[in-house]
Amino acid sequence: MTRCCSFLLFIMALALACVHGEDFSRSTSSSNIHKRMKREWIWNNMHIDENLNKSLPHIFGKIKSTIKNPNAMYVIKGEGAGTVFRVDDRTGDVSATERLDREKKAEYELTALILDRTNQNHLEEPSKFRVVVQDVNDNAPIFEQRVFNGSVAEMSPVGTSVTTVTAVDADDPTLTGHADIFYKVIQGEKYFSIDKYGKISTAVPNLDREQNATYVIVIEAMDGQGLRSEDLGTARVCIRLIDINDNFPTFKRNTSYFEVPENVRINGEVGRLEVEDIDEPENRDTKYSFVRGSYHDTFKIEPNRYTNEGIIRLKKPLDFEKISSYQFIVEATDATIHHAHSKKKGPKSLAKVNIKVLDIDEPPVFHQSSYTFRVQEESDIKKTIGCVSATDPDKAKREIRYSILRSTYFKISSSGCIFATRRLDREEISWHNITVAANELDQNKIPISKLESHVPVYIKVDDINDNAPEVSLTSDPTVCENAAPGKVIIRISAVDKDEMLPGVEFKYSLVSEDSNFTLVDNNDNTANVTVKYGQFNRELVKTHYLSIVISDNGLPQQSGTSTLTIHVCKCDEEGNFTFCEESAKQVGVAIPTLVAIFVCILLLLAIILLMVWRKHQKKDLNVLRKNVEEIHEQLVAYDEEGGGEMDTTSYDVSVLNSVRQRGMTSPRMTMKAMPCDHSQLQKRPGHALSGTGEMGIMIELKKDEADNDGDLLPYDTLHIFGYEGAESIAESLSSLGSDSDSDIDYDFLNDWGPRFKMLAELYGLEPNEDLVY
Repeated sequence: MTRCCSFLLFIMALALACVHGEDFSRSTSSSNIHKRMKREWIWNNMHIDENLNKSLPHIFGKIKSTIKNPNAMYVIKGEGAGTVFRVDDRTGDVSATERLDREKKAEYELTALILDRTNQNHLEEPSKFRVVVQDVNDNAPIFEQRVFNGSVAEMSPVGTSVTTVTAVDADDPTLTGHADIFYKVIQGEKYFSIDKYGKISTAVPNLDREQNATYVIVIEAMDGQGLRSEDLGTARVCIRLIDINDNFPTFKRNTSYFEVPENVRINGEVGRLEVEDIDEPENRDTKYSFVRGSYHDTFKIEPNRYTNEGIIRLKKPLDFEKISSYQFIVEATDATIHHAHSKKKGPKSLAKVNIKVLDIDEPPVFHQSSYTFRVQEESDIKKTIGCVSATDPDKAKREIRYSILRSTYFKISSSGCIFATRRLDREEISWHNITVAANELDQNKIPISKLESHVPVYIKVDDINDNAPEVSLTSDPTVCENAAPGKVIIRISAVDKDEMLPGVEFKYSLVSEDSNFTLVDNNDNTANVTVKYGQFNRELVKTHYLSIVISDNGLPQQSGTSTLTIHVCKCDEEGNFTFCEESAKQVGVAIPTLVAIFVCILLLLAIILLMVWRKHQKKDLNVLRKNVEEIHEQLVAYDEEGGGEMDTTSYDVSVLNSVRQRGMTSPRMTMKAMPCDHSQLQKRPGHALSGTGEMGIMIELKKDEADNDGDLLPYDTLHIFGYEGAESIAESLSSLGSDSDSDIDYDFLNDWGPRFKMLAELYGLEPNEDLVY
């Protein structure tokens, strides 16, 4: 067994040597190979107790390295280095120069360096380390807020949660016992308790809000060692009891008396029953019921939980003459009460109610809410249409006087009978709606204005057959002069102003049969007018008048005569109208109107076109219409005026150069060159810019560009000719100095090429035509 273990150890050593790339036999036999050991800091995190009771400064740690150099010097940098912490540069002892407070700062991060004292070079790479301040249980728990609020329902059982309070301890919670907090009720412990987590609960059952609605208790916090803060170690807790419905309603009076006038409106208030319920309004649910006295159909009681009252309201009108007083007993109950917590069980709250009805002098009362009468039209005005009746509901039974409001068609007698003041015509008004007023009279037969009642009266006027029927036509009929016998000209119907009841029939007949027309009854209250013989002679008669008699079947029977105007018209062989005097009259009225409208439209279009043309002309000539002074000011402002064609110093050459540069790169220079008539003209003597110089080339390029660009304005513009002077043969070609009184002949401008075409048109005179501006 021992041999096996030795063999296994040998195999493992051999494997390790192979892994590190070393020859096992060489490593064990050679003593000349030296390995370099890696230098590293040798320490742990340094710890120091807060508020350490030792003399200052006191050593709490040491830094060192495996380096062996007599010139090695230890240095620390970082938080508190040189002030709170110092290091002995030779030994590496780290000391604190002041007492530390973990609650202010629990850790410090520092950097350790080892330098060569002679040249300050780093002997090792810097390394960071921490100084951890160890906690000491030196802080008492405190409340961050001094007052807490809580609530709990009244009558709650023991142990019901109210609220939770919280205190904090600044000591280290990871150390056992340092941050433990214990709570205690030091005031109000009889009613409430608190556990170690700060949860406050009820300590007694059945706390009654009606006896005490709020409680204020005092809580103290301390740690495991009994430390407590004198200033912030206590807090107050205000606890409010939440109301529940645990009290029965009771009447404040056993008997209530009320007086109410008999004219109280429906749903009007009769009186109020005062009830006592010490619960909060939102927890009151009082219900009222009638115990004795069957007056629930006359009165109802509505609870008002905010005023603790039962409001008695009226359900139907009171009548002193029938019932002058009411007596009944009312019970007040609360079905939703918490009987388990109620302090009053079983007894009912009853109250007697006496209501006295006061007599009121009421206005007359009509026997009906409205009246409807019928009367035949054209009846005798002495005939009674109908009668209304009203009486005094009071015991006095005063006399009643009637009157009709705002109507001139009717009158009323002292007994309430209605008569017409004129014969009524159904065709004028078929229904009359009037209002009859009834007033009570006093002892002097004078109407009492306060005691007045009104009733609507509807009077229907019945129809009698007193109007003859008439023909109903919208236009005059027409007939062809070559109409054949039996040809239907028009279908006529009748209208009657009388009431068109079912069963009304109309009969049609001709006054005279001596005509070329006849009537055919269709048996549906219509008739056809047809041609009797045919072939009308327009040369003799162009219009025929046909008299028709229409009769109804009413009682008495009524007949009326209507005349049709029939126009004879020319027609083609197929019976289509070609000419008719009546149609021509109608068209003659319309044609002039249409012509006038068409002329107005053409005139409006002509005006619009003229305005557009004038606007276009003004746009082309807007430069030439400026006065000389205005343009001259622009020349001076832009420093572009010249002293003539020989003047080469009165303008800024840089402006022309910039123009030349833009002209050389203009896309228009790529256009095909067109022949220029003006360029072939002989240059005028003394032209300052003629020649082959750079300025001359630029001007020639600009001239060619303008000649071949038809989209630009005429070349006689302000900026081009503004600098031409008097040394030119034609002097200045600009229009600045020209006016309508000039007697210069400008016809030679027509020979100067296309650039002067606009000036030639403006200033050249046409034969037999004056120059107009």
